[in-house]
Amino acid sequence: MTSPALTSPGFTPLRSARLTLRPFREADAPALHRLVNDWEVAKNLARVPFPYPEALAQSWIASTWAQIAAGEAWDLAIVGEENGAELLVGCIGLTMHRGTREAELGYWVGRKYWGHGVAPEAARCLLDWAFTSLELDAVVASALEDNERSAKVLLRLGLHETGTGAREFLARQGRMPVRLFSGSRAELAPPPPPTPGSAEKPIVLVAACALVDSDGRVLLAQRPPGKSMAGLWEFPGGKVNPGETPEAALIRELKEELDIDVSAACLAPFTFASHTYEKFHLLMPLYICRRWQGQVTGAEGQALTWVRPVRLGDYEMPPADIPLVAMLRDFL
Repeated sequence: MTSPALTSPGFTPLRSARLTLRPFREADAPALHRLVNDWEVAKNLARVPFPYPEALAQSWIASTWAQIAAGEAWDLAIVGEENGAELLVGCIGLTMHRGTREAELGYWVGRKYWGHGVAPEAARCLLDWAFTSLELDAVVASALEDNERSAKVLLRLGLHETGTGAREFLARQGRMPVRLFSGSRAELAPPPPPTPGSAEKPIVLVAACALVDSDGRVLLAQRPPGKSMAGLWEFPGGKVNPGETPEAALIRELKEELDIDVSAACLAPFTFASHTYEKFHLLMPLYICRRWQGQVTGAEGQALTWVRPVRLGDYEMPPADIPLVAMLRDFL
């Protein structure tokens, strides 16, 4: 007879544009061991030993089921898709601080999947669920002082740095200095749905893309005469049509505007802009793309320029694009 602690919990998987977050399964143990038994991954995780014993993966998976069932923590598998099959790429979790309405965010991604925007996409998905489904007031997190990649992810999510501390790291066999981060419900929770029948401004969904070339430069396009905000520089992209995904819209727009071919797998969600204009509210997800086919050209006669990240602020942009510049510059 199977004990309750060894029964997979009834948790509805969460889905983002490219990923699924779900409870771990017994069959995930070999892939979990393969990904986390890597010094470059384990050295940044407080509660993971190195080397990571193969038998530990199975028992740890069972412990996550018990914690989910008890409402104490949600450690979920980050799953992608390759050739129609599921592919484990990492882990993300929230752990409640006992006696509070605060949870700690933690995550790791297998080394071969670094640089594809997996961590921020998974974390945004989990936080949106948590603030909608749990009575959370805040989320906290920490990152090793030398783990700049993780710190950038936390800042991009909307957490702010609150100070420094120290934590025990099993893989490093000692206490290590960490940077501390925190975000309140007001800062991190998804916006509430509009009230039916309200006089809110219509929301316009536009997808934009930061094309990054082999030299690390970012492409900007100038809005042509005759369009609103003519002469301003922006990230290529365009309006998402009804029934169209942001990725599909970008693939279409980049072909029409720049005569290049891009696949959805090469579009990594980075961040988004939310800005109110006079007649509408703009919601604009920004993707990063480093691979495409074809020669970038101004297919609609627009001026183009490749810009070093540190110089992006030198170009006059629409108001919605401006907050994206600092985040993109820090990331690149």
